[in-house]
Amino acid sequence: MSEAARTLLAGHAFLAGLPEGTVQLVADHAEPATFPAGVLLFREGGSADVAYLITKGHVAVEIHAPSRGPVVVETLHAGNVVGLSWAAPPFRNQFDARAVDDVEAVGVDAAQLRAALAANPAIGFPFLDRLVAVILERLQATRVRLLDLYGDSDAR
Repeated sequence: MSEAARTLLAGHAFLAGLPEGTVQLVADHAEPATFPAGVLLFREGGSADVAYLITKGHVAVEIHAPSRGPVVVETLHAGNVVGLSWAAPPFRNQFDARAVDDVEAVGVDAAQLRAALAANPAIGFPFLDRLVAVILERLQATRVRLLDLYGDSDAR
């Protein structure tokens, strides 16, 4: 366990309001991490073995378009979590994640977290409910971006 991780996670927005013991459970499988601007936190197709709770800086979630190179899908900031693919098989990253500026985060070992959440449903169910809410929020934001990008302005 990392005491530094516990301290950083105690004030993290993603964990706010979750049951007592959640911060400690997550911190038991976490370590602080730093990424200089431009560095990849993880790459699309790679094993989704770490989730990052951002405490400082900005992370661009990107997809690679063969004719255009990296395309930013979303930019995340302190209080967000990046790397959601750890929560469901096949546990492969679906996007690249790149530090836009210097990033500080808490990296959580995904396999250990999954096991700990399964072993403690009083924390696991609310945690996964929160994670599903984040996934749904990002899906809705993507929907809006797609409508802006591809919507038929004549049909409105």
